[in-house]
Amino acid sequence: MAHTHSHADTPGDDNAKRLMLAFGVTAVFMVVEVIGGLLSGSLALLADAGHMLTDAAALLFALLAVQFARRPPNARHTFGWLRLTTLAAFVNAIALVLITILIVWEAVQRFRHPQPIAGWTMMAIAIAGLLANILSFWILHRGSSEKNLNVRAAALHVLGDLLGSVGAIVAALVILGTGWTPIDPILSVLVSCLVLRSAWQLLKESVNELLEGAPAALDIGELKRNLCRSIPEVRNVHHVHVWLVGERPIMTLHVQVIPPHDHDALLERIQHFLEHHYDIAHSTIQMEYQSCHGPDCYLNEAQSGHSHHHHH
Repeated sequence: MAHTHSHADTPGDDNAKRLMLAFGVTAVFMVVEVIGGLLSGSLALLADAGHMLTDAAALLFALLAVQFARRPPNARHTFGWLRLTTLAAFVNAIALVLITILIVWEAVQRFRHPQPIAGWTMMAIAIAGLLANILSFWILHRGSSEKNLNVRAAALHVLGDLLGSVGAIVAALVILGTGWTPIDPILSVLVSCLVLRSAWQLLKESVNELLEGAPAALDIGELKRNLCRSIPEVRNVHHVHVWLVGERPIMTLHVQVIPPHDHDALLERIQHFLEHHYDIAHSTIQMEYQSCHGPDCYLNEAQSGHSHHHHH
């Protein structure tokens, strides 16, 4: 099995550098927004700080994923440490849900007892936060020549965060213009919904990965049909397992084939098919000439309705 993992030094390092910078900017401004929110009494700023926390976390995971992808697997951890980022994302998602609940709870309290808010302080910090977001977005986007999934996800996060800062600016403008303070908790709830949305997405993806789910976009039934159609020697595909480790799909499968002239060439063609059409670079294939009668060979065969046991 020729595995070519082309990890050129420069793109990885460049990604790590950009992620590190963006993380620094976001983390610093998250702290600034927390302090500003406490000083000005603005909940919208605190909600935006919560949103910035989701960003900082996303950037940190992306950074860790880049780092862990470099750590070689060892005898105990044959996949390396790639799952650690998934676990971290899962914990982060739960923390974000808790933050959202706290902010919404506080917003309800503030509706009942409106609190004075220092409009100018709030305004200055919200604008600073907006600039910080634009800066990290620019840092991340400047070098996105190669589409690294982590960097793209982080850039999208930062873009979503711009909305949070805009919300805080709008609230500050309304408060300075009309003195109507309830706008602050109202917008803090809206920003919290943004946080909740990214938390939910994160939770869904990380849980799927931790439960050894297949990639969401992959239709195994279709993959089996396509494989049989594209490679005439393949008669049947069964005992298929696909799961994700650190966002990389891994697959094991049994293939019943017509005895080929060149076993290795056929194996190579099947691997190439999986890599080319389904982005599965790591596949382990068991080739069989007779039909297989293992108890779990037909794990995901149930939906096709007909049993394969009648041909010997």
